[in-house]
Amino acid sequence: MSEAAGPPSMGSEGPKDRKKGGIISKLRRRLTVQGDSETIDGAMIASLKEGKATEVAEDHHLHLRCAVTEYSGVSKKGHAPYNPRKKNQDALIMADDPATNTLILCVLDGHGEHGDGVSAQFRDQLAMEMMSHPSWSTDVKQAAADAIAKVEHQVIRNFRIDTEFSGTTLSMAIVRGNTLTGVNIGDSRVILGLEKDGGLVAEEFTHDHKPDSPLEKERIVAAGGRVFAVEYDDGIDGPPRVWLGHMDVPGLAMSRSLGDAVAHTAGVISDPEFTEKELDPSSDRVIVVATDGLWEFVNNDETINLLFPTPGPAEAVDCLVKEANARWMQEEQVIDDTTVIVAHLFDFKATDE
Repeated sequence: MSEAAGPPSMGSEGPKDRKKGGIISKLRRRLTVQGDSETIDGAMIASLKEGKATEVAEDHHLHLRCAVTEYSGVSKKGHAPYNPRKKNQDALIMADDPATNTLILCVLDGHGEHGDGVSAQFRDQLAMEMMSHPSWSTDVKQAAADAIAKVEHQVIRNFRIDTEFSGTTLSMAIVRGNTLTGVNIGDSRVILGLEKDGGLVAEEFTHDHKPDSPLEKERIVAAGGRVFAVEYDDGIDGPPRVWLGHMDVPGLAMSRSLGDAVAHTAGVISDPEFTEKELDPSSDRVIVVATDGLWEFVNNDETINLLFPTPGPAEAVDCLVKEANARWMQEEQVIDDTTVIVAHLFDFKATDE
């Protein structure tokens, strides 16, 4: 989760971390930037009791005629000791269309006070909008782009969801036959596991939209925005973030997102970036789609190495979520919401290797 800032904290060198609580201060370096508001992630800092974890899991054997033969996904709420009423702001979509032999695997990472509302609306509407698009059967990229724009417009117009400082990322794998199309907005990610020398190696399929990437930064600066990392009193910097030219908000740690009205005035865009490849039955074995609850502390190679010994997608998902959660607790004493989907290709079975 990479969130936008709350009220501004002005200064010539950028915003400073003024909170004294060790857990909250450490958390904000990776998850969020806040001003002196009483709320973080939309809940009062009122208790250190842990809220009950919530988890949404699905497991499927595919009956479509496409490269994916089995897949599983889970979206697990994180843990924040200061926030007993924390919601899971992540969401996942796993939808199939037998008429076109197409499978949609998508993760969403909401951020800001209303981030859960933004990701939930995309979860509930996006797949249907894509499949009902006039170009769905002939052009998945056009259908996806138009559907994403339509749902974003609906979210912005939803009076129950304030998107001024709230939004979501989106990373999606669309498999039609043996063709894989990646769709990415923000810093969630799709990777592939390829068979090589009796094992699996990772290949990054979508690429994170970071504010300090040269082309992304050029666009933001041209729009009047600024890109820099927060300077903390102890000298530890957070990730590069997007700020307005005249005020230290919103502090968004990505250069593309859905929603985030204030950030969009500073050059952040919601345009999806597409990648495409023809899957190879002789080498392509696994697709992983995940939010940065996984990617923050588990890199691409580690992800593939962790799932390789697992017998199926359900076990792989469970392994990855547990490992990511353990690393979050070790590094930050909090756990980000974590959503992971694993899909096996061409009847791949790790135990048979």
